[in-house]
Amino acid sequence: MDTPQMGIAARLAAKMSMAEQHEYLRSKVSRRRVVLGGLTAAGTVAASGLLGGTAQAAAPSPSLLTRPATDHGVHGALVAPFGRHLQFGADPKTQFTISWQVPLAVVRPFVRIGLQPWSLSHKIDAEVRELHTPQLLNSKLPPVDQYYLHAQIGGLRPGTTYYYGVGHDGFDPADSAAFASVGSFTTAPARSERFTFTAFGDQGVSYHALANDALILARNPAFHLHAGDICYADPDGSGQASDSADYDARTWDQFLAQTESVAARVPWMVTTGNHDMEAWYSPNGYGGQHARWTLPGDGFASTTQPGAYSFVYGNTAVIALDANDVSYEIPANYGISGGGQTAWLDRTLAAYRKQRGIDFLVVFFHHCAYSTTNSHASDGGVQAEWVPVFEKHQVDLVINGHNHVYERTDAIRGGQVSHQVQIGDTTRPATDGTVYITAGGAGRSLYNFPAPDSYEGHENQVDTVTTWHSAKGGGKVTDTVHWSRVRYTGYSFISVDVEPARAGRESTLTVSAIAETGDRIDHFTVARRAD
Repeated sequence: MDTPQMGIAARLAAKMSMAEQHEYLRSKVSRRRVVLGGLTAAGTVAASGLLGGTAQAAAPSPSLLTRPATDHGVHGALVAPFGRHLQFGADPKTQFTISWQVPLAVVRPFVRIGLQPWSLSHKIDAEVRELHTPQLLNSKLPPVDQYYLHAQIGGLRPGTTYYYGVGHDGFDPADSAAFASVGSFTTAPARSERFTFTAFGDQGVSYHALANDALILARNPAFHLHAGDICYADPDGSGQASDSADYDARTWDQFLAQTESVAARVPWMVTTGNHDMEAWYSPNGYGGQHARWTLPGDGFASTTQPGAYSFVYGNTAVIALDANDVSYEIPANYGISGGGQTAWLDRTLAAYRKQRGIDFLVVFFHHCAYSTTNSHASDGGVQAEWVPVFEKHQVDLVINGHNHVYERTDAIRGGQVSHQVQIGDTTRPATDGTVYITAGGAGRSLYNFPAPDSYEGHENQVDTVTTWHSAKGGGKVTDTVHWSRVRYTGYSFISVDVEPARAGRESTLTVSAIAETGDRIDHFTVARRAD
């Protein structure tokens, strides 16, 4: 498709919101079809109660099935699905979404699912979300069409392993030729049991990213949390329309292919970072996110902010937040929810804290509440808007990305150390305060600290670190802090072993930070007495 190149002068873009940039870009491009045609309808389908049974899912919209593979002279048998990635539905015990990608539009995509890999007895139609990227600002890259497919599945049995295969006309996972594409997933148990989850942020596409994925798979987590800056198709990350000069939508193809080894069997639960705001696709920059992921909706998460949602697994409630909404440092989407996300966070944490059977509250998002790196340090907006809410509800663990390192704080309350948490120590948030982790060493180029590294086996503790936090309206405020307990300049992720209380004992989260080498660089325990 021939489209004119487009762009916004930097001085103009700097004065525009994401919505204004989006409208400007759309007005400059002539297209033969509507970008993301049917995406609004897709959101409606996802919320319309089609999760009631294993054989029910969103039916594909004929308007989305444009230019099937046969129109390209390619038979469906030769169009191989790739980039499979799982996501929980609203209830991980009974609801899952299976998502994948195809290089060309296909006819009648579907998922087969069953209790044995050789008996995929249920066939479920999939929804297609087409994403079109025109030739962008002075870019030499051609227009790109991408096809993402989603099947939302409900009525599953708790604590059960299911096998699935994805296909379309001409490519059926029940056939021997496509049998190798069969994957599996396991629903959450009906009662609280011991489980492990993993987390990081800022992955991108690299050999370091692959190494972390391999280590994560070996830990057999129940789910993985990705704290934003997912693939870096937009390497600039300012949320400006001028970012499109370097934007390459094909990086998403590489990322999903890279991640499939884990995400095809482990729910890959993402939130939005600054590099995930892509101005072309929608007024808020999240149209691409909606095309690629189907995340749990719970009344707040919607077409506005797909990175804000929650779910419960066993005795742990997990809350994802879109920190672009409150970031002082990168304000392209500042205030996008009009305070709605913070109000939702307060209500959600309050409800979970009162809910019997939930011991731990884990929150993850992109921009750091507390970090000392020379690159982004701490975000004053997060500290002002959300930290008081975390303290109000005694959040047990906060996980961030943004800074490409591993850093872990002592327990903090009111911006100060409320309890020192040495490597190997136990902390109790009900009395001690909250520990904050920066886990941004998933695969992108590394940052550095103003103080020496200090980690397990190589401790080099310092009493104070001079750092800064971003100020509202721009600029930096210098801080002298005492809470930076562990610092590691290297690729890594965190692994959390969750142990429900037994025989009157405390429930525990045992947090380990694992380097790309497989070495442990930090560990500590969060304990809470069960109700």
